[in-house]
Amino acid sequence: MAGPIKLDFSEKYDDQHAQKYLRKHQEGPSRRLSHWRDEQLARKALTLAGEPGLVLDLPCGAGRFWPLLAEKHNRVIIGADNSESMLKTAMQAQPADVVKRVQPLHTSAFDIALPDNAVDSIFCMRLLHHIGEAEHRLTILREFERVTRDSVIVSLWVDGNFKAWKRKRAEKRRSQEGYQNRFVLPVATVEKEFKQAGFRIQEHLDFLPFYAMWRVYVLRKR
Repeated sequence: MAGPIKLDFSEKYDDQHAQKYLRKHQEGPSRRLSHWRDEQLARKALTLAGEPGLVLDLPCGAGRFWPLLAEKHNRVIIGADNSESMLKTAMQAQPADVVKRVQPLHTSAFDIALPDNAVDSIFCMRLLHHIGEAEHRLTILREFERVTRDSVIVSLWVDGNFKAWKRKRAEKRRSQEGYQNRFVLPVATVEKEFKQAGFRIQEHLDFLPFYAMWRVYVLRKR
């Protein structure tokens, strides 16, 4: 039997990287503005998903979205990540009143350590744009379909916008040697994969329509 899927980039998140990641979204006005927009889209997506009561935040990273997820007073949050360093950093760095509402879980998105239909919703920000292999994306999406009872909120990079066009042009100019861990995906491809995994698309929300690559999808289990 094959072992669990491991990606090169997932091994880098030691304590030092986790601390760096925690600070990343607080550095400079553009990062803070970007984080504000991320939160705006996340709130809208949670509303569209019916304000789920039990949410799996995977990968939770340094807990950047925990305060937002905790805005609904009776919501239970499972904060899950493949990196124990990330989980430890999140538990130490986020506000104490938020942390007490979070159940930490060390697990992989490829093989989630939860039973079928365990949560109302899976909240997955900034993971799928790291997954270049269609087979790997489908493994994750099928795990999401197994573990969620109702919805999935997921962000990724899509084509059909200025930034994607610019990135594609830049990639043609530079050599493709070395490991690439960020991928822009055609809208048609990702939407087909969502359906293949057993979801229907309820809504999509663009970070900046026709300009930015980030898109958030609200998926419902069929």
